[in-house]
This record gives sequence, structure tokens and C-alpha cells, in this order.
Amino acid sequence: MNRISDQEWKVLEVLWKGNGLQLGKILAALPPEIHWTRTTAHTYLTRMIDKGLVRAAGTKPKRYLAAVSRENCVKEERQEMVDRLYRGSAGRLVMSFVKDGSLTPEEREELRRLLDEMEV
Repeated sequence: MNRISDQEWKVLEVLWKGNGLQLGKILAALPPEIHWTRTTAHTYLTRMIDKGLVRAAGTKPKRYLAAVSRENCVKEERQEMVDRLYRGSAGRLVMSFVKDGSLTPEEREELRRLLDEMEV
């Protein structure tokens, strides 16, 4: 899968929530900071179809559906980040969050529980 841009993520989030949407519904569901015309939205959707992220169903009006799952996209983005920033080490990623104190007490407890489960 190719890298997904921030704008493409926003479109996919809309499609994951309401798969099978017409162009107008997609435009209405996008965050307010995105001020696309119908032409711009159609161009993005066409490019996303070419990238294998979206598929179109029907003829007129077309309905657009996510062609990829959110889980798979998150997994690929996470792996890319780990590879790029932590030389492929997920452990280094987790340690960086622990060391810089950015985990909440609840997240630290959940991490402890997960690590304890791994010991079994």
C-alpha cells in the first residue's frame, strides 16, 4: 500500500464510518477545515481508487466504499513509523513513550498488564 496522505485519511475515516456514500454525503461528513468543491473531492476519490484505497459502486449516482480496512492501514502506518524512526524496533518505540512520561497512569497499567501476560 502507498503512503496515505492526511487528506486521504480524512476521506477514509468518513468511508469507514458510513461505507457506501455518495459524493455529497462524503463532502458533508468531512471535517469543517476541508473546504473542497465537488470537483476536488471527485479528483481525490479518483486518485484513491487508483491507489486501491477506495472503490466505486453503481453508476449514477456512484457510491464510494473503503477498499482497505482501518486496521490494516493503521498497522502499515505504524510499521512505517517504527522502521523510519526506531530502526524497526517496536520496543524502542514503547520505551520512548515510557521514558518521556507521555503515558497516562492508565496506559502504564495496561502496558504492565500486557507485559505480565507475555511472561506466562
